[in-house]
Amino acid sequence: MDDETFHEMFPLSGDKTEYRILTSDHVSTAEFDRQKILVIEQEGIKMLTEKAFGDIAHYLRPAHLQQLANIPKDGEESDNDRFGALDLLKNEYIASAGILPMCQDTGTAIIMGKKGQNVWVRGNDEAAISNGVLKTYQELNLRYSNVSPLSMFQEINTGNNLPAQIDLYSTHGDKYKFLFIAKV
Repeated sequence: MDDETFHEMFPLSGDKTEYRILTSDHVSTAEFDRQKILVIEQEGIKMLTEKAFGDIAHYLRPAHLQQLANIPKDGEESDNDRFGALDLLKNEYIASAGILPMCQDTGTAIIMGKKGQNVWVRGNDEAAISNGVLKTYQELNLRYSNVSPLSMFQEINTGNNLPAQIDLYSTHGDKYKFLFIAKV
């Protein structure tokens, strides 16, 4: 298949998300075959995964918070709308201390990564992601909700929220993009 017939599935429109830099450690550049290569240490992916799932459990994005704050002011809301929005804002306030998550069911970890051909990871991507999920669920006050089958009619809680669903894709470029989801 040539580039002219390729179309990215579900391309995203302009990303208006505000990002922050966690660290400049664990990332460097190198050159190979006259091309710039992004080199990522396995520890960096683990740290990113930990931070992502901790943030998912405790914080809402600023734009989402603003939408909730606007509900009681829009003039078209019902009593139920106001109650729901205010309750979610109270819950977010409590969760933002980083001790209790916003939701009791902190979900199955699902991770999708799109890794450019000019990105090299020193180590095992999947192991780093899995270890990041494990550390987050063990160290934060997050509920283990994954179960594993023992037989056709019996299952047991895995006790660590693993295995995570990890889907990694190869793409063009020198970026490694992640989507972290806590499916409830």
